[in-house]
Amino acid sequence: MSIEIKETKQLPLHQVVALYRSNKWSAGDKPQKLEKALQKVDTLITAWDGERLVGLGSALTDGYLVVYYPHLLVHPSYQGKGIGSSIMQRMQKYYAGFHQQILVAQIGAVSFYEKCGFEKADMTIPMWIYSGDDVQ
Repeated sequence: MSIEIKETKQLPLHQVVALYRSNKWSAGDKPQKLEKALQKVDTLITAWDGERLVGLGSALTDGYLVVYYPHLLVHPSYQGKGIGSSIMQRMQKYYAGFHQQILVAQIGAVSFYEKCGFEKADMTIPMWIYSGDDVQ
């Protein structure tokens, strides 16, 4: 298996939706909004197995101090093969000098992000107003 990591926003919507749905992310149920959202992110890194989209990571930033990583998904049948790590490493190269790199991790992904250098933020609690139904 040869996975190619690319920086592109030219994505087939049906493959994006399939990737989100395979991970049970409710954004996959809002294809038009998801497509528009991914066009607005500052950085979008994708992983491809041939013509198949198998991973995706995005970043939003103020350009100087803070970067937020809202999405990192790898198709379940491709997880554990270093794809998510490759995407995150590429992101972290872009934003290495930033004061804060922030994300909200689902509980099952905490150890993955710790391996990427993240740690639980001292004395902070993630907060949100959420309209999805995929919280576990």
